[in-house]
Amino acid sequence: MDVQRIETDKAPAPAGHYAQATIANGFVFVSGQLPVVAGQGPRSDLSFEDQARLAIGNMLAILAEAGCGPERIVRVTAYIVGVENWPRFNAIYAQMMGDARPARTVVPAPELHHDCLVEVDAIGLLPG
Repeated sequence: MDVQRIETDKAPAPAGHYAQATIANGFVFVSGQLPVVAGQGPRSDLSFEDQARLAIGNMLAILAEAGCGPERIVRVTAYIVGVENWPRFNAIYAQMMGDARPARTVVPAPELHHDCLVEVDAIGLLPG
């Protein structure tokens, strides 16, 4: 069984030794996505809400490139700085995910790379 790497210019290029996502055995595994604008870098200067939208948007763009819409996401892990941000994250996540309700874990973290406030990763299931 081969592992396929996913690359899209609709999300930031990896900043390290990893792929935006990999496909194996019918699943899409998305690497952690920070609030980074492709070609511009991390946007830790944005509000928590805008950082959450950007990170989730990057995750969704990578999944879309692999052929996987929100309804095919089976698992999301979100890391947020400050547990008090959980309700704001939840509201933005619900808005962006629509009717999709994958299994999810929200992990409060003391800090994230580049002083960002949100990071998300996901596992999706390809059609067919």
